[in-house]
Amino acid sequence: MFSGFTGWHALIILVVILLLFGAPRLPQLARSLGQSMKILKNEVRSDDDTDGKSGDVSAEAGAKVVAEEKPKSAGTADGGPTS
Repeated sequence: MFSGFTGWHALIILVVILLLFGAPRLPQLARSLGQSMKILKNEVRSDDDTDGKSGDVSAEAGAKVVAEEKPKSAGTADGGPTS
């Protein structure tokens, strides 16, 4: 994909970025890019961790929802008191 990418290309891209954003903003841009990459890696890692456990968690959550809904239907079908 980047087989023809050389050091000159990187230098030209750096000069264009300098012209667009200015030298004082470059450290801020680099910092925000690094933080974004860190967040992305953490999200991908946490998504990979939950892939294997998602079936167990959803089954437990479904059982809790069903268990919580049963006591509510103590009266009539519309939830009102019985006569």
